Amino acid sequence: MKNASFYPGPVARGIIAVIVGAFVLVPLAATVEYTFRNNTGGHTLQHWQSLFDPAKASAYRPLATGLTNSLMLMLTTVVIVLVLITPTMIFINLKFPKLRRIFEFVTLLPITIPAIVLVVGLAPIYQVVGRTLGTSAWTLCFVYGVLVLPYSCRAIQASIDAINISTLAEAARTLGASWFSIILRVLMPNLRTGLLSGSLISVAVVLGEYTIASLLNRKNLQTALVVVNQTDAYIAVVVSLLALAFCFLLLIIIGRIGRVGTSKKEL
Repeated sequence: MKNASFYPGPVARGIIAVIVGAFVLVPLAATVEYTFRNNTGGHTLQHWQSLFDPAKASAYRPLATGLTNSLMLMLTTVVIVLVLITPTMIFINLKFPKLRRIFEFVTLLPITIPAIVLVVGLAPIYQVVGRTLGTSAWTLCFVYGVLVLPYSCRAIQASIDAINISTLAEAARTLGASWFSIILRVLMPNLRTGLLSGSLISVAVVLGEYTIASLLNRKNLQTALVVVNQTDAYIAVVVSLLALAFCFLLLIIIGRIGRVGTSKKEL
């Protein structure tokens, strides 16, 4: 029999929800209120309107450059997660299950090593990368693919553990499917929730990364916000809120896609 003392009642759950909600929403509400302030202590829409003011386009040009670079890095990092990391995890779980613990340990290393330490090791590598591929911001996708490993791999592994990929792969091989078809047409659709979650986390990490881009002298959204913040702190906060809203919208879309996929399986 379950011990009821381990399960909080409705009142305790409500108190926890209020505390957690306040912890998240109060700073967010204060940030939103800050973007509407004016110099006289009142409130105005001027800061939001100035984002679309053609007269200030030159002052905000770093934001356009940084946002473009971050969007490109988002796409390339997600491609790395889907094309490189996911098949590797599937292959390890199918063929080398004894290596799973070692792989998990390796994928957790980026979260345990400070970014400044990573840059020390990456600087010589990116000197070679700069001479070979140029110094464009897109080259950051290689290091970002490493940074997202602890988060994307956890999400994907959870989906792998939820299905029996060995049985699915063996059944597909019995029917004559190639390994490419097995991964693309059999396993990937069943891992949809994990892949979407891993992609969302990768997007969030790329949008919020500053240290490595700054120290490697690459321009992304966060470095652009620091530059613009020196001349207009309000617009930097406005763009930060828009980026947060973008991630929240992606979260809702991915959640709905995941539910649609689950309901189809049940049918």
